Amino acid sequence: MKETEGKKLLFNKWDASEVKVNDPGLVRYVNLTALIIPHSCGKFSKQEFNKANMPIVERLINRLMQTENNTGKKQMTIRIVREAFEIINKKTKRNPIEVLVEAIANSGPREETVRLKYGGINVPKSVDTAPLRRVDSAIGFIAEATLKGSRSSKKKASAILADELIAASKGDMKCYSVGKKEERERIAKSAR
Repeated sequence: MKETEGKKLLFNKWDASEVKVNDPGLVRYVNLTALIIPHSCGKFSKQEFNKANMPIVERLINRLMQTENNTGKKQMTIRIVREAFEIINKKTKRNPIEVLVEAIANSGPREETVRLKYGGINVPKSVDTAPLRRVDSAIGFIAEATLKGSRSSKKKASAILADELIAASKGDMKCYSVGKKEERERIAKSAR
């Protein structure tokens, strides 16, 4: 276990304590406690809202693991995320945890639609998105982009995840997750 001045480093390389969440709505729901290897053995799965206490990197790993090919393969998804973080660090010279947090803030939709039923007619209604749902949606979009990208190209999943996180942290409209966020917000704007 490598520790510097009593701090645990993620994958023995990156310090999560130096990362700040800039979006004030997401501060309570993006947990930056560092585990050396992000694997809490289901410690946070007891209650519905307890997942906000799970480290954000582990939530990304668990979401990547929820596909038909990666189901239950946590060691493989940990390796994918570790390699993606190394690629992010090489390309941007920044802490990859910080890039992940910015990507989640930029790809989480702020507004969504719900269906209300008035006398047998479904009417779409625009509502603000809860912060926990924003984080869930953003992680889902990033994982979906990684899955779709790895199916359609010969690049490794870690390279695709790294490219998606870098583009989403910059707010690039060409990346999948930010595009999905904009699509949901556009639909919600038309339902106002």
